[in-house]
Amino acid sequence: MPKPLRSVLTLVALAAGLSGCGTVNEKLSAGMGDYVPQWAGGLPADAPPRPGTPQYDAYMKERERKRLMPAADREKEEQAQKGATGSTSGGAAR
Repeated sequence: MPKPLRSVLTLVALAAGLSGCGTVNEKLSAGMGDYVPQWAGGLPADAPPRPGTPQYDAYMKERERKRLMPAADREKEEQAQKGATGSTSGGAAR
């Protein structure tokens, strides 16, 4: 096989291999982002669930329920939730 043809074939093979890595990494990065810890730049703890999951559907229903609720009732519910979580988190240490 002539040397120029061998060089061209080697370059084509490298380019094909490199382009294949790009599509693999794109698919992996979409799923691996969920497993990166928050301190390393991952999702925050209060991030909503991913679309297409049952948790996302429940999250959207709850969000819509709160949106349709009168503002006074919504504030009372938020204060009750904050009071319930604040009493268990060691609020006396403040």
